[in-house]
Amino acid sequence: MVRPGHNAEELATERLSLRRPTPADLDAIFAITANPQSTMHNPSDAITTRREAKELFRRWDEQWQRYRFGYWTVRPLGQAAVLGFCGTKVMQFRAESVLNLFYRFDPSVWGHGIASEAARAAVTWAGDHVPAYTTIARVRPANRASQRVALNAGLIRAEHLDGDGFDGLDWIYTSPRRPHR
Repeated sequence: MVRPGHNAEELATERLSLRRPTPADLDAIFAITANPQSTMHNPSDAITTRREAKELFRRWDEQWQRYRFGYWTVRPLGQAAVLGFCGTKVMQFRAESVLNLFYRFDPSVWGHGIASEAARAAVTWAGDHVPAYTTIARVRPANRASQRVALNAGLIRAEHLDGDGFDGLDWIYTSPRRPHR
């Protein structure tokens, strides 16, 4: 459950703090994104230098500056350790602007529900604050853990939208259409 009263730059769940990334997060961006295990299903996302980590942070920050939301740095509530990154960004998908749900975590925290909890917060926030956008997750067919995260975040499988992505076939999960309020 996302705690009410937080702006886009900071969310809290039962166990997690999600905050807008800062330059202080560069070491974590590098460590997690340079880890071959964390990008095994998306090898085109792998980085190998701190310069690439700075460029990645720059792109994330541009998203925040333009839209006032984006990817968050995920930490245990009240702690400094970075567990990973999760959030949404605006992208074009089949000639429509959508929110792409992203989650990438340190492999040491896999299997503890951290990604699902963060992704659920991101999808809930997006549905409440930018409901004009559909949220999607692009997942590799072999990445069963990521499929579970997308489902646990409240997305549903949309086989009719599957197609080629940067690293192979993308299975698409999407937010259910909600009635207008």
